[in-house]
Amino acid sequence: MTTLDDKILGIKKDYYCSSSESEEENESESGSDIEKTPESCNPVEQHKEPVSKWEGSSKNTGPKGVIRDWQLYKQLETEKRLDLDLQKIELAKKLTLSNSQKPDEDEDKDLLELMGDDFLLQFQKQRMEAMLSRPIDRPSFGTVISLKNGNEFLDAIDNENKSVTIIIHIYEERNSGCKTMNKCIGSLSKQYPSVKFCKINVCSAGMSHRFKMDGVPALLVYKEGSVIGNFVRVTDELGDEFYDSDVENFLIEHGILNDPYCVPMIMQTEEENEGSDWSLE
Repeated sequence: MTTLDDKILGIKKDYYCSSSESEEENESESGSDIEKTPESCNPVEQHKEPVSKWEGSSKNTGPKGVIRDWQLYKQLETEKRLDLDLQKIELAKKLTLSNSQKPDEDEDKDLLELMGDDFLLQFQKQRMEAMLSRPIDRPSFGTVISLKNGNEFLDAIDNENKSVTIIIHIYEERNSGCKTMNKCIGSLSKQYPSVKFCKINVCSAGMSHRFKMDGVPALLVYKEGSVIGNFVRVTDELGDEFYDSDVENFLIEHGILNDPYCVPMIMQTEEENEGSDWSLE
């Protein structure tokens, strides 16, 4: 039966523990009560806190706190890297010049015809003619200069324009080869007015007796104050009898004079190109 205490306490009789009952019954009943307790009576489960921005420090100072800090740091680094990549992509899109319009086929054909071989050759020829016809600020001589002593010899070299080629003939008056050489350089001085031709007697130049006997006729070539050619006893190569054309070819072969007949192939006419051994192909 339900007692007054049960009514007041509002507890069922099965779950009411009487003080008169033995300790064993009390323990058994309390054990059964624990088993019948619903799961809702268990402690409230801990919810994970949402990930927040890493502020450079952690509330936890143990191993878990260090691991937590490292995870937050790596997460922030990944987010920054992704943001930076997106910014680079946007910048690349802005800087990229896209042209969706396709050129007309007619314009391409006209451009190809304009830039054909004939047009380019004609353009190069005009440019070459303009370069060759450009006046060069260089002194002109046209005659052979006689040097009287060693001082004039040095002045003729040191006080001259650096772009001028100077050819000095050291001669001996009684030598037949020297007489012929003086005639040849006199003719060449008129053909090459931009080249400075000079002559000096071997005794006036202060040369030795041995050079006077075995070294003449000699041609010394200077440019920018330095020797670029030294040809002693030229008759060994030209022979006892030679002409101005032989001396000219000799100097051209050694790179002293420029070949006047050496015209760039692009400047030659069609007839000259057909007669030459070389072709543009």
